[in-house]
Amino acid sequence: MKIALIGYGKMGKAIEQIAVARGHEIVSIIDINNHDDFSSEAFRSADVAIEFTTPSTAYDNCMEAFRQGVKVVSGSTGWMNAHEDEMRRLCADEGKTLFWSSNFSLGVAIFSAVNKYLAKIMNNFPGYDVSMTETHHIHKLDAPSGTAITLAEGILECLDRKEKWVMGTLESPDGTVSGKKEFAPEELPINAVRRGEVPGIHTIRYESDADSIIITHDAKNRKGFALGAVLAAEYTALHTGFLGMNDLFRF
Repeated sequence: MKIALIGYGKMGKAIEQIAVARGHEIVSIIDINNHDDFSSEAFRSADVAIEFTTPSTAYDNCMEAFRQGVKVVSGSTGWMNAHEDEMRRLCADEGKTLFWSSNFSLGVAIFSAVNKYLAKIMNNFPGYDVSMTETHHIHKLDAPSGTAITLAEGILECLDRKEKWVMGTLESPDGTVSGKKEFAPEELPINAVRRGEVPGIHTIRYESDADSIIITHDAKNRKGFALGAVLAAEYTALHTGFLGMNDLFRF
């Protein structure tokens, strides 16, 4: 498979290593200084482009790849809420293909399935209140994380007593804490921590007067995310439409 990389930071380099090890060819690498390469023959020859950039650039990157007739796998977060309807329309009506996920880790996919199953159980036990905390490296631009939002949406699907997620506290790298600590009963708070070079920790806590039930996914490094992105690209090369982790992993 021929792969184009959009974004060549730490994730881009990790994806490159795994893709090459799995026998794929990197035919184009686009970063902040060579956007003109979108129109190159090398980029257009790609079966799939894998995009990991920033919330402010991801939409334009996907649109440019679409204009060049290239399918996209995107792991950029912080932009999909504003553009999901358009992306779905482009895939349904104009033949574009986008595989988007807030997190490509196989472990997170399993954790997400466990999260929803636990929420279904806890729907029968109103004595437990639920909250979430996500911890990431200091370079992460969005809060709460896209993964936390996806996990929260999974809880909302299954827990009748919660109607929406809300941002809770944000602990900055210098230790200062901002945000709100009091919430309405129907709100699901997501607290965020920015610390060091943490790849990603997501903890969901159910709390009652008697005890606590806690589940956590703790990423050790970027390898799991990079492998998942390459697996998604392999899947996307053979499929069309608006795709996601539920298509790749059917738990």
